[in-house]
Amino acid sequence: MMSIQENLDLREFRNCVGRFATGVTVITSKNESGTHGFTANSFTSVSLDPMLVLVSVDRKTKALSVLENNRFVVNVLTKDQQDTAMHFAGKPKDVPPFEWEDGKLGKRIKDCLAYIECEPWASYDGGDHVLFLGEVKNFHYKEGQPLLYYCGKFSEVATVK
Repeated sequence: MMSIQENLDLREFRNCVGRFATGVTVITSKNESGTHGFTANSFTSVSLDPMLVLVSVDRKTKALSVLENNRFVVNVLTKDQQDTAMHFAGKPKDVPPFEWEDGKLGKRIKDCLAYIECEPWASYDGGDHVLFLGEVKNFHYKEGQPLLYYCGKFSEVATVK
């Protein structure tokens, strides 16, 4: 177990926060060159009134410019969509492992566990990330098992008896 140190190690901090299991999403958005997407596990609900969600985006990613003042869709992946997560994480397959479907505010990933379509609300400085808040305009979910991310690996939900 690591103790609190005066000079905190970035890698060890990443290992520490990796102990928090998260769902896996693909954020999609459209600009003049087409629909783009990236895999993200830094996603959360922020407010019910108004309905707001937050996505944290690394400043070094190409997706940053696509999301600026733009609509976006949060696609929550199922446990069977690991290849889709990897495709949008920069390891694309020759044949895309997903299909698009049209939503009210843009393209979404077909057969995802849930989707949330958003209009831009605000963005904030988050250090080496930018925090994008979106106002929810449309959403849908279904029953199924989510794809999780834990300690740097994909994981699944285990049922507790």
